[in-house]
Amino acid sequence: MRDLQATRGAPLTGSADGGPDRPDQPGAPRPAAPRRVGVLLGVAVAVLALDIISKAIVVATLSDRPEVHLIGNLLTLTESRNPGAAFSIGGPSETILFTAIAVGVIIFIVRSARRIHSLAWAVALGLLLGGAMGNLTDRIFRSPGAFRGWVVDWIQVPHWPVFNLADSAIVCGGVLMVLLAARGHGLDGAAQSAAPRSGGPPAQPDRSWPERPSGSGSG
Repeated sequence: MRDLQATRGAPLTGSADGGPDRPDQPGAPRPAAPRRVGVLLGVAVAVLALDIISKAIVVATLSDRPEVHLIGNLLTLTESRNPGAAFSIGGPSETILFTAIAVGVIIFIVRSARRIHSLAWAVALGLLLGGAMGNLTDRIFRSPGAFRGWVVDWIQVPHWPVFNLADSAIVCGGVLMVLLAARGHGLDGAAQSAAPRSGGPPAQPDRSWPERPSGSGSG
């Protein structure tokens, strides 16, 4: 029986080359690399910690106090409460909506972590996750109430709304994601070709009709 299978070219086991149960077959899902997931979580935790610590310092030192000007008027430190989204977008009536959006972003990133094989994508999603969690922490625990809290902003530059470290992380992560997508780099770390590839062998010329020899005249 084994000789018959070998003669006909059939594989003896399902794990042979080209078998359907191989994880490296085209289109088969691959588990995320633990190192990449660790990078994502490490970046997110670092952003969240820096955002919480910086806001605590700002509330303790800048509440009800004059603005602090650094580098002339290029950078101003001030304590501000924001009921809207990043960079003071929106108002109190949309606070619950922005809270729900932040929760949705976090869920999306956690689900996408299973497919990450790119270090750059891990950093980008980590920045986005940490920033979303930083502002969501304010929404949950700060006044006027749970899931309606106002976010603490404290960084101001000329001609730009007041923001915080979480906002900066969200913007940096978003810009990095756009650059990666524009360059064709997917979550799995593979560069995507601009033209779709069928994955099949290259087309062969039609040989059904014999080619006419060149230079053969009739007389």
